[in-house]
Amino acid sequence: MQNLSQPRGEAHEDQPTGGIFAPPRVTRTEGPDGSILLTSAIPMGTPARCVGDWLEDAAANWPQRVFMAERDGTDGWCRMNYATFLARARQIGDWLLGIGGSADRPVAVLSENALDHALLVFGAMHAGVPAASISPAYSLMSQDHAKLKAMVDLLNPSVILVSDPAAYGPALTALDGRHKAIVLASKPGSGVTPFADIQGDADSARLNAAFAAVTPDTVAKLLFTSGSTGTPKAVINTQRMLTASQEAHLAVCPLLASEPPVLVDWLPWSHTFGANFTTNTVLRNGGTLYIDDGKPMPGLIERTVRNIKEIRPTACFNVPRGFELLLQVLEEDAEFRAVFFNLRYMFYAAAALPEGAWARLRALSIDTTGRAMPMVSAWGSTETAPLATYCHFQAERSGNIGVPVPGVTLKLVPAGGKLEVRVKGPNVTPGYFRQPELSEQAFDAAGFYRIGDAVRLADPDDPARGLFFDGRVSEDFKLTSGTWVSVGTLRLAGIDALAPVAQDIVVAGQDRSAVSFLIFPNEAACRRLAGAGTDTPLAQVLAHPAIRAHVAQGLAQLKRLGGGASRHAARARLLADPPNPDKGEITDKAYINQRQVLANRTADLAVLYGDDPDGFISPTPEKKG
Repeated sequence: MQNLSQPRGEAHEDQPTGGIFAPPRVTRTEGPDGSILLTSAIPMGTPARCVGDWLEDAAANWPQRVFMAERDGTDGWCRMNYATFLARARQIGDWLLGIGGSADRPVAVLSENALDHALLVFGAMHAGVPAASISPAYSLMSQDHAKLKAMVDLLNPSVILVSDPAAYGPALTALDGRHKAIVLASKPGSGVTPFADIQGDADSARLNAAFAAVTPDTVAKLLFTSGSTGTPKAVINTQRMLTASQEAHLAVCPLLASEPPVLVDWLPWSHTFGANFTTNTVLRNGGTLYIDDGKPMPGLIERTVRNIKEIRPTACFNVPRGFELLLQVLEEDAEFRAVFFNLRYMFYAAAALPEGAWARLRALSIDTTGRAMPMVSAWGSTETAPLATYCHFQAERSGNIGVPVPGVTLKLVPAGGKLEVRVKGPNVTPGYFRQPELSEQAFDAAGFYRIGDAVRLADPDDPARGLFFDGRVSEDFKLTSGTWVSVGTLRLAGIDALAPVAQDIVVAGQDRSAVSFLIFPNEAACRRLAGAGTDTPLAQVLAHPAIRAHVAQGLAQLKRLGGGASRHAARARLLADPPNPDKGEITDKAYINQRQVLANRTADLAVLYGDDPDGFISPTPEKKG
């Protein structure tokens, strides 16, 4: 059975997204095994041969238009136009070929986002050499550098780039004897080659031949998954994956063709959101990317605000944590509100935006401009480059991840009372670099990538109304009653109920009679609530009666919503130690790995489940009479 669905009651041209996004059109087919196949009926153009073709075209069509800029220079920005960027990238590509860079000897970048980082990556791709950007956390925040060592061992790189040889010195020392790469650095230092000194012929026959030999199947990038255990996996990103993903993006967001995007973006290039989605959105559509020197962290979010005020981007792409911190500034800064809500739309991904933050952003935008700013989302992974679904319509509430983008087929497979989602399309990886056994395990018999997520239909009768993320299949667990706990849903409900104290929540309780929460606190909010200064130890702040009372009331509020033991927490414990990236507890995009936190925090769990009432917080008892 097959039917074509267009949404009822939303995403029409007279709504706020009109002129920005294409209305969703979804084809649904039901298989004999009970699975549901969803595809987009929106046509898309033919993907480019490779990313380098985009760069060549942009330099020919808009040579003086700024492609990328970073904080530096006399007016605060070092800007590089398309023509200059292409010429320098081609020089680097020729140099790489001369020193032995190849499909078997990729380049590795250990550093943060920067022009040098971008030039090396695009230069490598032009020459047919894969580029691997590795999260700086593995170099700067690790104590043993174990994962960094494993990544470099797997890559066998021809080149390693660091921004500052002093800051990355311990990481480079840890890698001594593990590679034969030339070490490049943006800043001077001993034992490194200055990045500015590398030279090649931008129009050499060698480079021209290598670029002409690039095909859609050529490996463009190797991006490491943010998993927490086992051997690191380098996801193969082919040229086809990257170009098909952006062609699908343009098909559902035609605004990009008429208004080249201008973005202020911090998202790390070691992850697919920043490396592929935002950066390639700019390049594919002849836009400009200002590299944000801020981050969604106290003390750094102020830089993001400054940059947005100055540059006035056309849209804002961010993770939920970033929007939550921006929201705090928006509520206090009228000038910033006027600039921010003049954006065409805001886009969040990597996790669900808590409903409370969604509602406050919507109310602020209406109060500031008289209209609700479109807030849209998407879903995917490193293995899908990353765009698999896009909510290219104004959803009725937070959490809608949209519908499959053109070219993608979703298969929804009944599993444990949920619908496990699998993906097939030109944007999907062929597998993992030098790990064929893991590649084989990643796909089902029909060739669909097993992403490990579950979804649910917003309207079972109307797939064009979108999908909601329904948790990681591996994160959900059962209570002793046999009731399943939907971790993703309960986590968001808990954050809303405990706002602003809860920065994030880890849901515990497998094989127990009740759910419990481990709470990573919003330190600034807790200090305000407790009336404590920055000199007061955090553990002392978290023990303050006002904090404990707030959490108890929030737990009681969640319980009153009903739904049984699987829908609320009977106990909670506030954690004074932040999530540890070196132990795989958190990614650069602020995503908390639930299972890894539970594995690492056995002492906290023992206290949480223990008899000492000071070690946990229970819901405030209902008043009687």
